[in-house]
Amino acid sequence: MGESLEAPRRRGFGCGVRVLIALAIVGFALFRYFSQTEVNPVTGEKQHIALTTEQEVAIGLESAPEMAAEMGGEVDPSEPKAQLVQRIGGKVVQGSDASRSPYTYAFHLLRDPETLNAFALPGGQVFITYGLLSKLEDEAQLAGVLGHEVGHVVNRHAAEHMATGQLGQMITMATGVAATDEEGRGQRAAMVAAMVNQMVQLKYSRGDELEADRVGMDYMTQAGYDPAAMLGVMRILSEASQGGRSPEILSTHPYPEQRIEAIQKYLAARGTK
Repeated sequence: MGESLEAPRRRGFGCGVRVLIALAIVGFALFRYFSQTEVNPVTGEKQHIALTTEQEVAIGLESAPEMAAEMGGEVDPSEPKAQLVQRIGGKVVQGSDASRSPYTYAFHLLRDPETLNAFALPGGQVFITYGLLSKLEDEAQLAGVLGHEVGHVVNRHAAEHMATGQLGQMITMATGVAATDEEGRGQRAAMVAAMVNQMVQLKYSRGDELEADRVGMDYMTQAGYDPAAMLGVMRILSEASQGGRSPEILSTHPYPEQRIEAIQKYLAARGTK
């Protein structure tokens, strides 16, 4: 027998309910995202933040041992190279606007001799691998690398990403709910939405890296270092990437060429070459 006239009606009713549920999810997600707004005490920027500063510090401290273990563990803080990292990092923070942030910074040297990487956790835990440190040519380049990571902390990039990620996840879920049907189109729509969300996150990540370069150069300049040293850091990273495997620090960063162009514009605007 043919399909009942009631069947399309029921499907239409179900579709309308799914759309209403999806709209409710999106509405809640947007409300939560835009209500999570704070003014950064250092930069004065209004940001959408998913964590309090206390939560950032707690997450950073809790994650630090695991992150260090992934790269050979931490070099004994009493060793000269580790003390150099601590001293230069402290100088950059204390000599710059970063000292006005609500975080207590700690600078760690990791044992990994092969990986070229530096990164920061929320709340002020900053790391650099021995592999990257050994490639740097002077204190100014080290100040530039550490200033860049401090820039991530001060600008609360991790907390911003969490807020954006939560928004993207809920919109992805809403897309799946609205498009769900017996033929699996809802799952495919959700996958597409998830991919778009990932691309947005990547764009934000690369934008954050350029911002951290700029802020880091501000901080190293305030601390008495020549910001042009960052061109040397980019040359080192570029040369390392030509050897085959790209440095870990470039995995989510813009290409060195893009960063070099932005750095050159920064230096030209300040009459520095």
